[in-house]
Amino acid sequence: MFVQWIQERETRRVGHTMTGVDADRLDDQQLMKELETIHRTRHDTLLYGSNDALRAHNERMAQLEGEYLRRNPRRLIAAGRTREGARERGCGGTVTPGTPAT
Repeated sequence: MFVQWIQERETRRVGHTMTGVDADRLDDQQLMKELETIHRTRHDTLLYGSNDALRAHNERMAQLEGEYLRRNPRRLIAAGRTREGARERGCGGTVTPGTPAT
């Protein structure tokens, strides 16, 4: 159950720092797996986790996402995920993949 997962995560904490592998030490496959897991558990952590659990989740998510962005500075940006693309989508425009970020 999710609550048990939160409690187990809490017991692995040392002070206010999560234990585990630093994001910059994960290989690309491990980093993606960690990102998928943390995004999947985000909603339940927000709704049912303690303040400490949510704080730890926020910190770990920021670490993982920051590392992903550091490794992928030129990742593809979908046009529909920009402000301009969202405005066009709201007016019935089509969404097409964009070009790499600059």
